[in-house]
Amino acid sequence: MSKKKHDNSSEIIKNKKAFFNYELVDTFEAGIVLVGTEVKSLRARNVNISESYATFKKGELFLVNLHISHYNFGNINNHDPLRIRKLLMKKKEIKRLYGKVKEQGLTLIPVKLYFNNGKIKLELALARGKKLHDKRETLKKKSLDREMERYVTK
Repeated sequence: MSKKKHDNSSEIIKNKKAFFNYELVDTFEAGIVLVGTEVKSLRARNVNISESYATFKKGELFLVNLHISHYNFGNINNHDPLRIRKLLMKKKEIKRLYGKVKEQGLTLIPVKLYFNNGKIKLELALARGKKLHDKRETLKKKSLDREMERYVTK
């Protein structure tokens, strides 16, 4: 009897600010090292991803400023909400990302946090910061699209 693999991925949170403040160049998937109460808190969607970013330390990749709130039913051993969390990727991918970040002046920002077959995954993006006029252009395009949609549905 063969087992079928189902893609059981469900989104926990999406970083909407990332799409507005940055021009996304490329995306990557990474695992994340968590403790038990953090996983339970993530299942309850008590997380803020908007101010976080990834950084390199001694050839490893870490996520900084990811705020996972305390688990309500946790005990005295509850986690620190802003602790630095290690990201899990293959060494080859980490080296390639490190090179791109150093050479091209790009930033690694989290775009999405989601469950994939029971494991929590993080979608990282290589991003370049937008200038103020680029942000204004994005807002103009968005409002024009909204007006066109309104006109078409009438």
